[in-house]
Amino acid sequence: MSAAKKAPPTLAEIRAWPATVAVADAAYALGVSKSYLYDLVNRDEAPVRTLPFGGRRRVITASLVHLLEAS
Repeated sequence: MSAAKKAPPTLAEIRAWPATVAVADAAYALGVSKSYLYDLVNRDEAPVRTLPFGGRRRVITASLVHLLEAS
């Protein structure tokens, strides 16, 4: 049996997210794997802005919204 895939969030839903989100959440919204987005973040090539937060990186939601609006 395969699990049903959950639909990606809409732009309106993403706009309602907190100011920063986990890289995994941003990756899901972008339709890429979290490992791919983490690789981009680590190489400073991510299409979204991130902030260091307690040893982890957080994606700035406004940056994610801006990217999705442009596409």
